[in-house]
Amino acid sequence: MASDDDKIRVLIVDDVAETRENIRKLLQFEGDLEVVGAEGSGRAGIEASKALKPDVVLMDINMPDMDGITATELIRKQNAATQIVILSVQGDPNYMRRAMLAGARDFLTKPPALDELTSAIRRAGKMAHDERAKVAALPGLLGGAGGAGGAALGLGKTIVVYGPKGGNGATTIAVNLAVALKNEETPIALVDANLQFGDIAVFLNEQVRNTVLDLAPRADELDVEVVQNVMINHAPTGIKILAAPVRPEYAENVSGDQFGQLLKFLRTMFAYVIIDASSTLTDVVLSAMESCDILILVTTQEIPAIKNARLFLDLVNVLGIDRKRIILTMNRFDKRIGITPEKIGESFKHEVSVVIPFEDRVVVPSVNRGVPFMLGDRTRPIARSILMLAEKVRTRLTELAQQTEEKAAASGKK
Repeated sequence: MASDDDKIRVLIVDDVAETRENIRKLLQFEGDLEVVGAEGSGRAGIEASKALKPDVVLMDINMPDMDGITATELIRKQNAATQIVILSVQGDPNYMRRAMLAGARDFLTKPPALDELTSAIRRAGKMAHDERAKVAALPGLLGGAGGAGGAALGLGKTIVVYGPKGGNGATTIAVNLAVALKNEETPIALVDANLQFGDIAVFLNEQVRNTVLDLAPRADELDVEVVQNVMINHAPTGIKILAAPVRPEYAENVSGDQFGQLLKFLRTMFAYVIIDASSTLTDVVLSAMESCDILILVTTQEIPAIKNARLFLDLVNVLGIDRKRIILTMNRFDKRIGITPEKIGESFKHEVSVVIPFEDRVVVPSVNRGVPFMLGDRTRPIARSILMLAEKVRTRLTELAQQTEEKAAASGKK
């Protein structure tokens, strides 16, 4: 039998009391699952989730006060470790898509079979435990990182956002992805790796005082206090920003080795280190790519952007980047243009995992005001696509970790 610490804690949210009780009875004989609460409305479910911090919420999609999709989005915003499994009497693909965009881990049609339900809960529960373990192990937040990093290095995950064609919106994606991933339990660092013409600080309406130049020369002897003092705190989100130098000619004062050492240290302080890379493959950008956990490759429907993305995919073997770590993303998608994500995926032999729609009426004002659109209406298609990208990042990281564990286990048996 699983210990209390290993059990998957489940919260049931459904407006029908009989359904809540039936699910509770179904799960009571599962030794590794524990029902910690049951609520009859979306709002009550949000409050219970905040208080109980369950691993998994079983969420009804149709409730009178608040629908399950809205409740899912709010719960995921307040605690990204909690995973949501949606239950619905309707198997409508549109419902399923909306649920996944809101951050749901799974979607089951009522009434689910017991094995289907428990399998979904266990998958979601494992992801919740992995997320919490990652955050709990961050020594930088507990004041114990020190200067060397030691065995703690690699605890955080680095995500490089890269577009081989300039002007394809990679910075917009990096900034809004950081907002989507951020919550109270998930510290985020946003690093500008475009050292000549970086715009991360501008996109967040921040004045640059200190930059990467203040850390690079001492990359081998960093400590948490120094790094915190250099990084800009973006008050509206709590995201920490490491800005690019204020003048283009200063970029040459940062070497690829220094930048790589700096990223290693940041991984001891943050759950996610998101790097906005320049389109030019400088030593700094290559250093970030060599150590990254996920590379978000950005293309658009423009032929030059597609050509450059193809050239980069041809190059990844030389760079030693596993294609499984690459999330191919199509930005500024316009359905009126005949170049579809499916065609690009077939041509590249690499699936386009996320499609971000063309919404310049949202993006341009957001950039000009220095306010990420993810701080506004998250029901817009472009915001939902960023939420989908965030979920894709989390899922891919979990899959890669599982593959690593399986390889290690197989190797140990030989």
